[in-house]
Amino acid sequence: MEKKTIKAEILAGLKAANKKSLSMEELAEILNMRKSADFKLLVQTVAQLEREKALEFNKKGRIKLPFQPIKVEGIFRRNERGFGFVTIDPEEPDVFIPKDATNFAMDGDIVMIDIQKTADLFSERGAEGRVVSIKERKIQQLVGEFTAFDVAEIAESDLFGYVKPKDKKSAQFKVFVAAEGIQPVDGSIVIVEITHYPEKGYAESLEGVVTKVVGHKNDPGMDILSIVIAQGIPTAFPEEVQTASEQVPDQISETDLIGRRDLRNQQIVTIDGADAKDLDDAVTVRKLENGNYFLGVHIADVSHYVTENSVLDKEAFERGTSVYLTDRVIPMIPQRLSNGICSLNPHVSRLTMSCEMEIDAAGTILHHEIFQSVIQTSERMTYSAVNAILEEEDPETIQQYQTLVPMFHLMKELHQILEGRRNQRGAINFEDREAKILVDPEGRPLDIELRERGVGERLIESFMLAANETVAKHFNQLKLPFIYRIHEQPKEEKMQRFFDFAAALGILVKGTKNTITPKDLQQVIDDVEDKPEAAVINTMLLRSMQQARYSEDNYGHYGLAAEYYTHFTSPIRRYPDLIVHRLIRSYSQDQSEAIKTKWEESLPEIADHSSKMERRSVEAEREVDSMKKAEFMAEKIGEEFDGIISSVTKFGIFIELPNTVEGLIHLNELKQDYFHFIENQLALVGERTRQTFKIGQKVRVKVTKSDPETREIDFELLEAEEVPALEIPGNNRNRRRRPAGDGRNNQSTEKNRSKNSDRQKKTGDKKKKKGKKAFYKTVPKKKKPGRKKG
Repeated sequence: MEKKTIKAEILAGLKAANKKSLSMEELAEILNMRKSADFKLLVQTVAQLEREKALEFNKKGRIKLPFQPIKVEGIFRRNERGFGFVTIDPEEPDVFIPKDATNFAMDGDIVMIDIQKTADLFSERGAEGRVVSIKERKIQQLVGEFTAFDVAEIAESDLFGYVKPKDKKSAQFKVFVAAEGIQPVDGSIVIVEITHYPEKGYAESLEGVVTKVVGHKNDPGMDILSIVIAQGIPTAFPEEVQTASEQVPDQISETDLIGRRDLRNQQIVTIDGADAKDLDDAVTVRKLENGNYFLGVHIADVSHYVTENSVLDKEAFERGTSVYLTDRVIPMIPQRLSNGICSLNPHVSRLTMSCEMEIDAAGTILHHEIFQSVIQTSERMTYSAVNAILEEEDPETIQQYQTLVPMFHLMKELHQILEGRRNQRGAINFEDREAKILVDPEGRPLDIELRERGVGERLIESFMLAANETVAKHFNQLKLPFIYRIHEQPKEEKMQRFFDFAAALGILVKGTKNTITPKDLQQVIDDVEDKPEAAVINTMLLRSMQQARYSEDNYGHYGLAAEYYTHFTSPIRRYPDLIVHRLIRSYSQDQSEAIKTKWEESLPEIADHSSKMERRSVEAEREVDSMKKAEFMAEKIGEEFDGIISSVTKFGIFIELPNTVEGLIHLNELKQDYFHFIENQLALVGERTRQTFKIGQKVRVKVTKSDPETREIDFELLEAEEVPALEIPGNNRNRRRRPAGDGRNNQSTEKNRSKNSDRQKKTGDKKKKKGKKAFYKTVPKKKKPGRKKG
């Protein structure tokens, strides 16, 4: 047999082994080369193939094919600690990328990766990879605070200074500003366009040019504005959009009423927060002669003014949603529309889309109509006024709105029926506390108030849910292309982890990981409601849920236990709602195949983009809230508070105060013992004392640090409620090591740790050495004609 042929036979034999390794004897048996001369030739050929790296030996001396990296493309998501994840398919788990394998990729980059380790379903370990190339840079510009160099430094380095980005995921980078174009003053908040990205030797350095000075860091509201711009949220409308909004009439005309049902003689009210200005929903309830309830939900017809493919429409699509921050609203459409002709202000005629429903005593919607209308609201009600009438029975408020009081009582009745029906079918009710941060005219936080959800808030929620479900079901049954708000069944692997977690606490969950219903999960919440485990079960269940999103396909809404669901009720602030209104109007005029094809082609992009813009908005809102809470607590250093443990990690315990402020007690600060992290119960257990910390446990803490820049708050533990001690599993004892670094920080490796909190240690690419060049001299430079080397 020729050597070429033997090589091919050996490789074919190893492939046929289905990734298993073979001993030399097993390979000889497969190839029928057991004779002494043949066996010697086999050994020689295997050795040659090893030199050619066509095969390899494992630790046991067995022969196998080398691992072939799997190259795939995806989107890199950078963690602030330096590592990242690559999303290849939104429906599949992400691929983990270690800190030393990112190849200088930045958040949002489209990258090509090698899969180094495939996912292991048994150990629940995900796939691991390394970035081999960056196909497209997502970050083209960054927003941050400019630090100026002096004249000598500028002359020597050919740089104006550097910018520290405001975005947390880019906060460890320095963007050195080339000495060309705009030269900002020290402390300016600027937008810098990136010209050079991180590379070998300069892992945390970028270079760019300033394209705009937004303001100064000390300007009122600049802290929030910096976050908004860093998130890519537009802060002003283009001139052509403003011009288009000014051309919209501020009153309705007779021609606007053609084809609309006139409901201006009905008793219809808006119920909103006292500070709301964009009133996009109004309601009415009455009892019918047959004993059933009549519910009318009337929504501002924004689509009448924001017409398809107009400049207003294109801008609204790009924004996707209004953004609600502590001291401002960044609207989806110009305020002349959102607070004017589109807002259902009292005692004036307004164009609406209506969904009227007949509902029986069991909460079943028997009949419905969806149509274009015109209304005139009787009153602009607030949640607090409705709650004063229905909960507090305040005589003064009842007297003020006496003509509307009977309708409010009917609303309460109907709400309780609808809520009861949702609970009966298994809608999941998570405990959710909202806080409002009160600020002064300069944007400084004054207080943090908890938002109590009274019957006024809950009845509006019930009515909006009923309308959203009705509209979604109506168009789904007509088999017309539509946009839905979906919340898919939890992924099996996440449910299995929840089952295992609940079982470790002695809680039985009915159902299986792939068939469990929302009702089964709500039953778990009900079963532990008054038990110490309630907080941790709520937390873990919430983490097991999928993220709600928009889609052209109807998958139902798992959390609401609803077969059909859409967003119909807020077109002033959400683009998908505006599209739903446009679809209603479109299908009322034409249901031809051409129209169906048009919407089939356009809805996927609308759904996907709207979902992304929603996530961007939520991220900005969270960042602003975290910053303002840290700013508020910075004035409370040294003060003591009661709180509860809201999360437990391998690097410490997070404490939530009654005002929703959350801070960390670092593991390094728990000096009374060596603590083991018990992952399947989310607990820390002392090795010697068995002192146990777990979610829901009451504690008393002192504020030791609060940094608005990093949005981080540190607590010191003073007292902790005694809870039953947990056992330390044997495998935890065998994995003793130093306490893990702070998971909120970029420094997470052992060599960067110190006795103090890791967040307090800031490192660059290299440790400082005596006589080393100034940091700005190490910035990578591209040669330019007539430009000095830096």
